[in-house]
Amino acid sequence: MAKLLVLLLCSCALSLGVFIFSSIEAVLLKASRQHNSRYHHALTRNQNTGGTTPTPIGTKHVGDWPAAIVKAKAVVASMSVKDKVALATGVGREKGPCVGNTPAVPSIDYPGLCLQDSPTGVRLADFVSVFPAGINIAATFNRTMMRARGLAMGAEFKGKGVNVALGPDINIVRSPRAGRNWETFGADPYLTGEASFETVKGLQANGLQACVKHYINNEQETNRTSSSSNVDDRTTHEIYLHPFFKAIQAGVVSFMCSYNQVNGTYACENEHVLNDLLKTELGFQGYVMTDWWARLDEFGTLAVNKGLDMVMPGEVSRGGKSSYFGTALVNAVKTGQVPTSRLDDMATRILAAYYVQGQDSGDYPSGDHKKLIRSMGAASTVLLKNDGSQLPLGNSVRSIAVVGSDAGPNPEGPNSCLGRRCNVGILALGWGSGTADFTYLIDPLSAITAKANSINATVFSSLSDADLIAAKNASSGKDVAFVFITADSGEASEGHILVEGNLGDRNDLNAWHGGNELVKAVAGENKNTVVIIHAVGAINMELWIDHPNVTAVVHAGLQGQEAGNSLVDIFADISSGYNVDYTEGLYIDYRWFDQNNITPRFEFGYGLSYTSFSYSALAIVYLRGGLGDKSQGPIGLERSLSSWLHNDWITVTFELTNTGLVDGTEIPQLYIAPRLHPTLHLNNFATLTVSSFEKANQPS
Repeated sequence: MAKLLVLLLCSCALSLGVFIFSSIEAVLLKASRQHNSRYHHALTRNQNTGGTTPTPIGTKHVGDWPAAIVKAKAVVASMSVKDKVALATGVGREKGPCVGNTPAVPSIDYPGLCLQDSPTGVRLADFVSVFPAGINIAATFNRTMMRARGLAMGAEFKGKGVNVALGPDINIVRSPRAGRNWETFGADPYLTGEASFETVKGLQANGLQACVKHYINNEQETNRTSSSSNVDDRTTHEIYLHPFFKAIQAGVVSFMCSYNQVNGTYACENEHVLNDLLKTELGFQGYVMTDWWARLDEFGTLAVNKGLDMVMPGEVSRGGKSSYFGTALVNAVKTGQVPTSRLDDMATRILAAYYVQGQDSGDYPSGDHKKLIRSMGAASTVLLKNDGSQLPLGNSVRSIAVVGSDAGPNPEGPNSCLGRRCNVGILALGWGSGTADFTYLIDPLSAITAKANSINATVFSSLSDADLIAAKNASSGKDVAFVFITADSGEASEGHILVEGNLGDRNDLNAWHGGNELVKAVAGENKNTVVIIHAVGAINMELWIDHPNVTAVVHAGLQGQEAGNSLVDIFADISSGYNVDYTEGLYIDYRWFDQNNITPRFEFGYGLSYTSFSYSALAIVYLRGGLGDKSQGPIGLERSLSSWLHNDWITVTFELTNTGLVDGTEIPQLYIAPRLHPTLHLNNFATLTVSSFEKANQPS
């Protein structure tokens, strides 16, 4: 048996003053070390109250910003008003190589910016990789993989000449039906924050600009351009702002403000959201752009005084001719409606981001990332049920049934549906602007057949979801039957295009294409039925999860271009007007279940292993290095980045032992319950690979 001595550092998110631990519990289920994630904030207003607060121009800068800001200010001092405005104004839709473009400014030898989707790969480009969705990489609980995914995507964006990658999407999964949940990193703010930090670090490591989105409270597609997300201050800070704060810690250079209103004012012209929270409290030094054609109904061009720095793609509305910026902004500066100092600040922020990433010099790298994508697809797959150790299969299997349309390819090709707005064949992404074009897509049937040929097994298949007779015939008498089901969602389109009756958010949480009936039909014929779920999020399994012949359930999420191969690695081997009142407050996802004493079928962080582990020698040590006797938090610019807020408070150590027969990876998770917070929430995790029948004793 192998043992590891494990060290986890513990910190506490600060809100409404200072939390002191009243209780702490280590819930050790299954992923990585933390970058301490605490911030401080004062009580502030929840919506605009009139007047204009000038956008702060930072006096303190961290990381690589100081030299870039000095350089940018010197250049801006020599520019005309027209050229400064040009930096901030998109040239219009389909008027450049990317989905968003700004013009060149010859007077300063500036080529303009190319801004391109998406969070899963370079959109609308050929010969690029399609990576596992955000929800999948979060499911790995593995910071190394999160960083590697960002690095690989960043290299490909730069290899295509992109300046700004429009991602990651770091909104919170507030509702399981929300259409773009699959693009995000899930429902927990700590896990989302860690994934945000690592992804931004990876994307920007080689000079690309990352743009985190959608800031803020953009958690659904229904009425997204008209609804108001009404959220109290504490919930804003502890749940929805935290991932954006972590992106700033990572050095992100740009933000995308969202379509929705926040407490009655559109996010892209919301002074509290942009100036008070982002640029003052969090000390953000980069620039804020609109989402494409975002509404500025109240202030229009004068949204610049509320903190907006750039409009995308340029025109006010799709197909329009006028812009909120451009000539309108030039005139607003000349008439004194927009201070010259504010225009200079906008231009400085945009140029400083360009300089801090070294985009005024250097080459853009690229590379082959299929092995990384395959490993991430496997590592993000969650084993939910495995009765009798049905998986992994081993080499003794001689007959395999593969059932369901998700197991095969789209007959028209993986890119045949615009924006992936269909669910035909293997589901490897949702739909909308968060997608990329597949250079290739490995379907499960092809990958399983290739593996079966190597062990002298025969594959029988039925790729129809509706033909239950064919499904039964393919499954009857086989050593194992794999049945594939799906659930899809995506971004709502302005043309209100429906995908099998769904506009963007899911209509319900059921499997698509009669998936429940398909599972029951196969399970009625085969005593070793394995259900594989390719889905944008959780689905309802209650109609079949307890069926005695359903021996294993695998939630594969959205695995990207290597989906089939990633699954085979798991099967055959061991791999690691309308208002939206956020009345649930702090209690989303597992916090809501805990608050209401409800035991879910599979709790947050759940996942089985092919081996077993034991925990012992739990020890908690208070470091006394936190706030000490400081009763007041820091104030002023960048107060949430104040260094003394991020000291470690507590260490939690324990011994982890692999008691099974095979090597395996375990993901310990640390949950805390600070004073004034009645439910446990995630505060740290670790990814630990431990060998079997060997002994080790080392810090991790």
